[in-house]
Amino acid sequence: MDYSLCVAVSLYILVAAIGWALSWLNLRHLEASGAGIPSGFEGYLDAGLLEKIRDYTAEETRLGLFESVIGSALAVVFVVFILRPYDEWLASFGLGFIAHGVVFFMLLIYAVALLSLPFSVYRAFVLEKRYGFSHMTAGLWLSDRGKSLLVTTVMSAVVIGAGLWIIKASPGLWWLWLWGFFFAFSLFMMYLSPFVIEPLFNRFDEVDDPALKERIREVLAKAGIKVAKVQKIDASRRSSHTNAYFTGIGSVKRIVLYDTLMERLDRDELVGVLAHETGHWKGKHLLKGLALIESLSLVVLYAAHRVLESGLLEAVFNEPGASFFAEAVMLGFLAPVAAFPFTPLFSWFSRRHEREADRSAIELAGDPEAYSRALVKLSKDNLSNLHPHPLYAAFYYSHPPVVERVREIGKMGG
Repeated sequence: MDYSLCVAVSLYILVAAIGWALSWLNLRHLEASGAGIPSGFEGYLDAGLLEKIRDYTAEETRLGLFESVIGSALAVVFVVFILRPYDEWLASFGLGFIAHGVVFFMLLIYAVALLSLPFSVYRAFVLEKRYGFSHMTAGLWLSDRGKSLLVTTVMSAVVIGAGLWIIKASPGLWWLWLWGFFFAFSLFMMYLSPFVIEPLFNRFDEVDDPALKERIREVLAKAGIKVAKVQKIDASRRSSHTNAYFTGIGSVKRIVLYDTLMERLDRDELVGVLAHETGHWKGKHLLKGLALIESLSLVVLYAAHRVLESGLLEAVFNEPGASFFAEAVMLGFLAPVAAFPFTPLFSWFSRRHEREADRSAIELAGDPEAYSRALVKLSKDNLSNLHPHPLYAAFYYSHPPVVERVREIGKMGG
């Protein structure tokens, strides 16, 4: 193996190994500390449930580690041994630039989907069923996979084809036009998804509790927000996990509650959860996150343009004459190395928004005790890890650990 390629592969493996080490550290911390009932969780947890949480977290972590190790090994094998013959094989068909690129990337998308199937099957039918979460049937699973494949095929082919047309049409400024296209497409999907994509997988019904809807609208009015609908989805068809979220933007934004959430929380607790989601809108977190992502995307695309133009990738990977598409794969292989140092920064940014939304939830709903109970119940029902290692949480947690959130909410209420 060429020296420069050896360095690139070593850096890739090093970054992956740091992630694996953090997961192992988190697991060891749970094994050492997971028997204690945190303050605020008394009456909701017992020794048996704590053991179940430890077991579920351990199995989920080990499965994730195994999947990551296999995925990383296959990525290295592909880049080192398969990319060149794959690139040359497709080039032999003499396809045009756009058609060549669409086929090149779509085949890779299908290969990744195929390789991930065993893990998806195990997670849905073994791990999640073992702990009482999964209600998935074989027919529903196959239906979901088929719809996902169809949506992925259509959207990916359109985005890849349009992106390659831009690159061909403007070799010097494609990074700028491509950024504008991705930005416009993202906004378009925010409008389209609630009406076209999401209903393919779930049934959406209007919440049929007038008192709850009125309470929710009162909270929204305090934040100066109007939503088109307050809906619930039939999440229980697939899983007993609980959740709630906003979807859409502008005039099509709506609140969506899992039916499992509505079954397990009382009205005051549901209002607290929705007040938290409303806090994100009040704090303009979506817009701030979008601005950050789009700014970074512009920088990344410009950097990609300069790297691809320089011929550096051909030298590093010892692939003279590699196609634009093969170089894009090489760049994607190195992307996790460049992005890894920023992981804790992005996680911190997200946790900051979550803390702001928690404060807004207290201000808007005016019931810190109910919101705290909701978080405790949600963590209990989802078997959430109550004792994450601080370093792991700093790197990967998009939300503050739930024990910390409950403690901070208690202070707000005091």
